[in-house]
Amino acid sequence: MEKLRAAIIGTGGISRQHMEGYLALDNVEVVACCDIDGEKVKKYAEKYGIPHTYTDCREMMKNERLDLVSVTTWNSAHCECTIAALRGGANVICEKPMAMNAREAEEMMRVAKEEGKLLQVGFVRRFGSDAETLTEFANAGVLGDIYYAKATYLRRCGFPGGWFGDKGYSGGGALIDLGVHVIDLVRYLAGNPKPVSVYGVTYDNLGPNRAKGAEQAWSSRNDPRFKYDVEDFASALIRYDSGLTVSIETSFNLNCKRDSGKVELFGTKGGVVLSPEFEIYTDIGGRFVNVSPAANVQFDFSGAFRAEIKGFVDAATGKAMCKAPAEDGVELMKILDGIYESAKTGHEVVIG
Repeated sequence: MEKLRAAIIGTGGISRQHMEGYLALDNVEVVACCDIDGEKVKKYAEKYGIPHTYTDCREMMKNERLDLVSVTTWNSAHCECTIAALRGGANVICEKPMAMNAREAEEMMRVAKEEGKLLQVGFVRRFGSDAETLTEFANAGVLGDIYYAKATYLRRCGFPGGWFGDKGYSGGGALIDLGVHVIDLVRYLAGNPKPVSVYGVTYDNLGPNRAKGAEQAWSSRNDPRFKYDVEDFASALIRYDSGLTVSIETSFNLNCKRDSGKVELFGTKGGVVLSPEFEIYTDIGGRFVNVSPAANVQFDFSGAFRAEIKGFVDAATGKAMCKAPAEDGVELMKILDGIYESAKTGHEVVIG
């Protein structure tokens, strides 16, 4: 059977997770890669044995017959590269965040529908075993109606460096890079309700690379091509049409003890903490109980990416439903736009 032909646009760090996902599949062959840095893309191709390299994604789409494309560029190029790949006849998985704003995301979704192609968003947390397990419990009615959730993704010293701190390339800081993961995860686990309003705050008080010696401290080298003009910390309260209210906190840099991440959901029959451990809080036979799965269901970074790429390929070939469709990416961008607007104005923002 002829293999599906895949390509990767953008050969930075996260692209390696996509590449490993494709390599794990017998029915896919990565035949091309593209990056605006010619030397970088050549080294990438040599490492993975990719036959064709490009520095222009439009040229690549013109010259190659591609079934699948991963867009793993910096955020400001997501819209342009995704549309080029869709117009070139490929199904696309675009890394999170889907775009710089909801307007771009809606244009990407429109083109995908116009071309009759799949556009999947890189919401990798949806593909973790923890999310799968909790979905099974929720569908079985263990939690009841989920009406409140709390999620944090905090780093004491965790600015990734480079373009991540330049708003012109990233669209924002900790909120659009880290917060996007937990905002989407909670919405997904709660059944994808529609957002109706947000209230948010952002702070840029600390800046990057403040000190040395923090546990799990990131060491990010200064890159003269990029400035640092994004938020260090963001917090928001999100309301949904289902009655769900979600509290979010996320940071690149914060004067906290250590990096931490925690997702909690509270329902009418039970509550659950998803990370750092998986535990359900409910009552059985008139007694309060704390219940944990017998098997380890913690989120595995590489394993989730492999599942995500397999899910993308299966959806593109009609073997499965897409677990992270473009519509959900658009809703997420509306939430992010609203939080940034609320932080700017100091008022609640209604999402239409």
